[in-house]
Amino acid sequence: MSSTAQRLADVITMPARNAGSQAASVAGETVRHLRDWTTNEVDDWGRDAAFVHRVWTFSRLRWATSVGGVEHVPKRTGALIVVNARRYALAPVFAALAIGAAVDRPVRFVGRPDIAPLGPMMQRLGALLPIEAELEVALRAGELVVLGAAHTRTNLHTGLIDHQLVGAAVAAKVRVLPAATMSVPFQRNARVEIGAPIRLSHKRRGPLEELETADHLQAHINAVLDEMGGTITGTPIDWLPNNWVGRV
Repeated sequence: MSSTAQRLADVITMPARNAGSQAASVAGETVRHLRDWTTNEVDDWGRDAAFVHRVWTFSRLRWATSVGGVEHVPKRTGALIVVNARRYALAPVFAALAIGAAVDRPVRFVGRPDIAPLGPMMQRLGALLPIEAELEVALRAGELVVLGAAHTRTNLHTGLIDHQLVGAAVAAKVRVLPAATMSVPFQRNARVEIGAPIRLSHKRRGPLEELETADHLQAHINAVLDEMGGTITGTPIDWLPNNWVGRV
């Protein structure tokens, strides 16, 4: 009798036990996926290639990005790529992701805040501290680095370029490349156009070289923005999928 009752109890409680087991399995799988998303191997600079790839894949839900001028980017040595940056548009991040995918090399960017948790997350995307010494070491080590100009309200022109950070590239004796970033409101198309390396007509010494290089960078980027017909709007939600606002 007791064995019959036990079998009946098993039949009655089995669905509940199965449901609980399935729920635990789903929860465990979710945790594993989150762990996979957030935990990977990082390189000596703290960049996580797998994480970068996932962020780039996600960003392509919003933007269809083309990159021009990749022939100016060195295949193995370091280079500083300076871009215009509109307020809230995350242009250095966007440009680093796009250029990295186009040239199949890790590309870092200047602008890691020294605070948690944002700082470590940005470092995994390839961010460097905005410190001249750190930038120079990275460039000497053969890294590609994107530097954003001062933020502007629109993309009609580029902001001032930090000549001291440009000086890190001058000291490291690597190429310094201007690049314009642009996207079109109500469309998915975006563009990063990389120009030829800046070459001064007269060799300068000390701060004069970095100041003149920064001025030439600003002029070259402004010229490309004029050719691309830059306008204007945008907010941080530009990066969300299926959003129709914006310009990077």
